[in-house]
Amino acid sequence: YGQKDVKKPNRTILLVGETGTGKSTLINALVNYAMGVKFEDEVWFQTVEDEKRSQTESQTSDVIVYQIFGFEDQTLPFSLTIIDTPGFGDTRGLERDENVSQRLLDLFRSEDGVQEIHAVGLVIKAAENRLSDRLLYIFDSVMDLFGKDVEKNIVALVTHSDGTTPGNALKALEDADIKCAKDGNNQPVYFLFNNLQKTERDTEKKTGALKHSWDFTNKQIQNFTAYLDTSQPQKLATTVKVLNERIRLTACIQNLQERVELSEQKQREIKQIQEALKNNENEIKKNENFTIEVDVTYKVRERIIGGTGWTMSLYNAAVCCERCEENCHYPGCTMALYAWQCEVMKEGCCTVCTGKCPASDHVKEKWKYVNKTKKVEKTVEDLKEKYEKNKAECENKLSLLENLEEEYRKLSAERSMYLDEAYQHFIKLEQIALNVESVSTFVHLDFLIEKLEEKGDTFKVERL
Repeated sequence: YGQKDVKKPNRTILLVGETGTGKSTLINALVNYAMGVKFEDEVWFQTVEDEKRSQTESQTSDVIVYQIFGFEDQTLPFSLTIIDTPGFGDTRGLERDENVSQRLLDLFRSEDGVQEIHAVGLVIKAAENRLSDRLLYIFDSVMDLFGKDVEKNIVALVTHSDGTTPGNALKALEDADIKCAKDGNNQPVYFLFNNLQKTERDTEKKTGALKHSWDFTNKQIQNFTAYLDTSQPQKLATTVKVLNERIRLTACIQNLQERVELSEQKQREIKQIQEALKNNENEIKKNENFTIEVDVTYKVRERIIGGTGWTMSLYNAAVCCERCEENCHYPGCTMALYAWQCEVMKEGCCTVCTGKCPASDHVKEKWKYVNKTKKVEKTVEDLKEKYEKNKAECENKLSLLENLEEEYRKLSAERSMYLDEAYQHFIKLEQIALNVESVSTFVHLDFLIEKLEEKGDTFKVERL
């Protein structure tokens, strides 16, 4: 609303909270305050829809930025930018939350987007005596977006307040170990709001009570905007770095899982051959054309189903390396139109695929690679040709069984290398992220932890 003047200061707030906490009413209150609306005006500008849906649904489907210009030096000494985050913890699940994180990343790194944050407002009801798993998940998801330097800009915005100290909400934040700004008493910095601005004034007595409530919230908004005026902005370069590293971590784990599974399938194929050779030793001596049935692994391109419209088609497409025949970013690659624009690309090369191939070897299409197995009959001669190809050139001329065992060991070493590579992604993330121990991170690390346990790498398992 209004015309931006780049010469005048601006303050940016990022809001996060569950549907039903009063986040929409809080945004409306901030906008009305910025526009100079008074109680006596008997008007109320509604910028955001009321939260009428259940708490299991998100009211908003995308990140929305509200910008209020033209009132500088009237009610506020600055223009106001409010970022409303949707979708965290809603019924559409983790994949949708990752899309929201991606949309915030797009906003933060865009030239005409948001480059700095003055406050991250955690919206919580005054009566909340503990953070539900759902609410904690929402807060964790937002903490995932930022570097450690943003902690002192995170404040509690307590809604549905009666004006008293919100002991329940503060205790809930403390018990959940929410990282945020602290006051001189080492308590979370908070501001109170009562959410009564729209209530109908149908009696004189009620009007008087509502005037008191209006003045109370206005005073709290004054305190909050005074805090914004002195708050040191946090540049979002670290945030973009955190998000990019988290995206690469996730893509690496997803790609790793497929590679490990392929390696394990190949190992099972070798074990099948070894057992068949041992069980049929006499027949093979008599007949080198003896046939063995084996589950052979191969890859196919499989169409990705889902997604209508241009934007959703981007959401439901994969970045794949055609040289390695691997999925480098799927699911989760949202707004990259071409493969070279994807976050997994760095300095012109992929950070995920086995060969770390150039971006030019990659495509973003509505298909992905899938590992399949099929039963194939092979003769002993076929197996010798495959596994003893270089036998004549080797100093140590190994038997077919020995060659199979050597191939099995190579696959084990390869799998171990993949696990170590994924582990290093986590270590890099730990160094820069404000909130490493997040729900969304652990979802992607479950597979890594399981495989490291199988490997017996106790130190890495305990650290993860």
